Amino acid sequence: MRVIHAGDVRGYRRMTTEELRSSFLIQGLFLSGSVEMVYTDVDRAVVAGIVPLKAPLTLDAGRELASAFFLERREAGVLNLGGAGKVVVDGVSYSMLPRECLYLGRGCREVVFTSDSADAPAAFYLVSYPAHATYPTTHAPLAMANHVELGTAAQANRRTIHQYIRPGRIASCQLVMGFTELHEGSVWNTFPPHTHDRRTEVYCYFGLPPGGTVLHLLGAPEETRHVVMREREVVLSPPWSIHSGVGSAAYGFVWAMGGENQVFEDMDAVDMGRFQ
Repeated sequence: MRVIHAGDVRGYRRMTTEELRSSFLIQGLFLSGSVEMVYTDVDRAVVAGIVPLKAPLTLDAGRELASAFFLERREAGVLNLGGAGKVVVDGVSYSMLPRECLYLGRGCREVVFTSDSADAPAAFYLVSYPAHATYPTTHAPLAMANHVELGTAAQANRRTIHQYIRPGRIASCQLVMGFTELHEGSVWNTFPPHTHDRRTEVYCYFGLPPGGTVLHLLGAPEETRHVVMREREVVLSPPWSIHSGVGSAAYGFVWAMGGENQVFEDMDAVDMGRFQ
């Protein structure tokens, strides 16, 4: 398990491009036949990419968690970014089609991931936060998500938000999770931007065209920076940072949040007069 210490609200202002990337960007999560994990100091979030081929892959706890098993004191959300697969949780099998979600409650001991076909493997993206309460493991197909339409074509930010783990849908301790899809011709996400001091956020960009890129914006609103991102790369957003971006074409991104408040609309809009 790799460890990332994100930059702080003062230090990021002096960082070089490479220092920014090493402090906020996570690459190389989705390797064939492997479980790749990163532990961060952003609310102690763990992110993982799990790509099983012919052999199943198991979710194990590293020494960084100091626990008997991964979900002993944690919860997690899983979203499938690849082909069809299955997640077996303490002997119960959940079929996972592309873009379906599975919530894993605190206390699940054995979690095993498989692909239906090694030629079109599943690509499970997992985000985990510490949990102080237990909620039931829950599977949700895309039709069960809460769908929200935002933005306009004129502003190049027309998008559909698919909310899975949130109050009124899948219950959790502190995790909130779903994904956003931009419509064709739209390239801006989460713009105008916002912050939320009461929780942190993690983005995983996906669905970019071959060679496509996203310029992800981060930092305090009055002094922003950007990080160039590509397919299935992840970026960390501490509570003081905006999290917005613009791509070379339409794309999607998985968002996951953990912190004090689970209300999705709890955000602090940025005064665009301060945005630089």
